[in-house]
Amino acid sequence: MGAGGLATADMVLNIGPQHPATHGVLRLRVVLDGERIVSAEPIIGYMHRGAEKLFEVRDYRQITVLANRHDWLSAFGNELGVVLGVEAMLGMEVPERAVWLRTLLAELNRVLSHLMFLGSYPLELGAITPIFYAFREREELQAVMEEASGGRMHYMFNRVGGLKEDVPAGWLGRVESAVSAVRRRLPDLESMIVGNEILRARTRGVGVLDVATCEAYGVSGPIARAAGLDLDLRRDDPYLAYPTLFAEGGPGRVVTRTEGDCLARLEVLLEQVHVSLDLAEACLDTLATLPAGPVNQRLPKVLKVPEGERYTATENPLGLNGYHLVSRGEKTPWRLKLRSASFNNVQVLSQVLPGCLVADMVAVLGSMFFVVGDVDK
Repeated sequence: MGAGGLATADMVLNIGPQHPATHGVLRLRVVLDGERIVSAEPIIGYMHRGAEKLFEVRDYRQITVLANRHDWLSAFGNELGVVLGVEAMLGMEVPERAVWLRTLLAELNRVLSHLMFLGSYPLELGAITPIFYAFREREELQAVMEEASGGRMHYMFNRVGGLKEDVPAGWLGRVESAVSAVRRRLPDLESMIVGNEILRARTRGVGVLDVATCEAYGVSGPIARAAGLDLDLRRDDPYLAYPTLFAEGGPGRVVTRTEGDCLARLEVLLEQVHVSLDLAEACLDTLATLPAGPVNQRLPKVLKVPEGERYTATENPLGLNGYHLVSRGEKTPWRLKLRSASFNNVQVLSQVLPGCLVADMVAVLGSMFFVVGDVDK
C-alpha cells in the first residue's frame, strides 16, 4: 500500500522504437516505481538486415560496400577491418604510402564521428546551439574526405591491397588547412559544453558505469575508457601506422577518466578529438616526406583467400570492431562474423539505468554513443 493507503503498482513504459531520444529504432522497455527506474531491457532488431549472411554470398571486393554501412558514422573504419583481415590471410604487404593514408583517413573519420555525438548529445539535453557548431566542423572535414573518395558517408575507398586510388594533387595541403581550421574553431564548441552549469547538473554522477561491468559486458571505446578501462587497440594491438604514432614520444595517447558517469563519457569524447587531430597532423608530416608511389597491389581477376580463419579487430570510434573470417579457399567467405561496438555498449543499459530517474534516462541513453545500425547489423 502506498501513501495515504492507496494501492500502487509498477508501471511498464516503452521508449521507442520510434522516439527522438533513441538514435533510431531502438526500443527500451523500462519498469518504473514512481519516477525511479526499476529495470530496463533494450529490445533490438528493428533495423536488422542480416549483414553477416549477405557477406557470405559476396566476393571479397563486394563485401566492403556492405561492411561500411553498419556504423554509418564510421564507414572508413568499418572497411578497414575487412581488408586488413583479408590481406593478413593472403600474406599481402600494403605500400607504405597506403598505410599512412589509411591511418590519416581513419583519424579524420574518427573526428567526424565524435563531432556528431558532441553536437547531438547536448541537443538531447535541450541545448540546440552546439549541434550547429559541430556540423560546421564536420563539413570542413567531410569536404576533404569527399574530395578523396567521392563519398560523404560511405566512402568505399579501401581495397584489398591498399586504396582505390591515390589522393588528388594538393589534397594533403587542403587537409592540413581543414585540420587547422577545426582545431582553431573547436573552442567555440567546447565553451558551450565544458563548464556549462546545466549540462554538468544533468550529467555529473548520473549513469555511473564501472570497470567490472565494462569487462563483463564487453563494453569498449570511449564509454569504457571513461569508466577507467585503459584499453585502446591503436596502442595495445597496433595496426596500420599506429605502432609509430603510439610509440614513446609520439603524438598518440589514450584518454581515460575514472568517474564513469555521463559527464566523463562526454569529456573523453571531446579530448579524443584533439588526440585524433594530433595524429592526423603527424600523418600529414610523414606523407609529405614519402615519395610518390603506388597505393595498392595488383590483384588477380578472381580473388581467393587461402583456407583458414582469422579474427581482426580495430579501434573504431565507438569501440572494438571485429571481423572473424573463416575461409574454405573460395572467392567468398564461408563465414564472416561481425563484432560491432554498439551491440555490447547498448546491452549494458540494463545495468546502468536501474536506480536512475526517468528524467535522467535520456541523459544516460545519449551518453552511450551508439548507432542503431551498428547494434542490429
